[in-house]
Amino acid sequence: MKTKIITSYLLLSLMSGILSAADWKEKLQKELPLLGHRNWIVVADSAYPLQTAPGIETIYVNADQLEVVQGVIAALAKTKHVKPTIYTDAELKYVAENNAPGIGAYRDALDKILANQPVQVLPHEQIISKLDEAGKTFKVLLIKTTLTKPYTSVFFQLQCGYWNADSEAELRKAMGSN
Repeated sequence: MKTKIITSYLLLSLMSGILSAADWKEKLQKELPLLGHRNWIVVADSAYPLQTAPGIETIYVNADQLEVVQGVIAALAKTKHVKPTIYTDAELKYVAENNAPGIGAYRDALDKILANQPVQVLPHEQIISKLDEAGKTFKVLLIKTTLTKPYTSVFFQLQCGYWNADSEAELRKAMGSN
């Protein structure tokens, strides 16, 4: 009996993280006002692992990954308090069409979506290290999609939308002169 209760609880917990195509947008809209600099949003492919860091919340959406990336960019563009630095995997450029049919069309579509965005390309493990470190202290919203192509996750590291590195450097310099 105890095993059935635990199994039922685990299934309900997992299912609570599954959202419809429309529900993920609502979830993002509710979370965005709470997120700030040092938080992350990840739009992942279907093989992305379920991480255990306490700050990482994973939701699964039955939606096209490129549509979700566009939706995240659109939602972030409407905020004043945060702006993203976007990371993509360096490996994506080298994935061969014969190993992942359709990857060329995916890269082209992603390039168009990200054309006017600040994108940094790093090896996957470097991005994951940054994400893991952030997840120890800060919230990471991971949106897992149905895409089945390797190295296609898109990572949004949130920065302050009304303050930048130059302003911070000027502030620190002024503080040091007192």
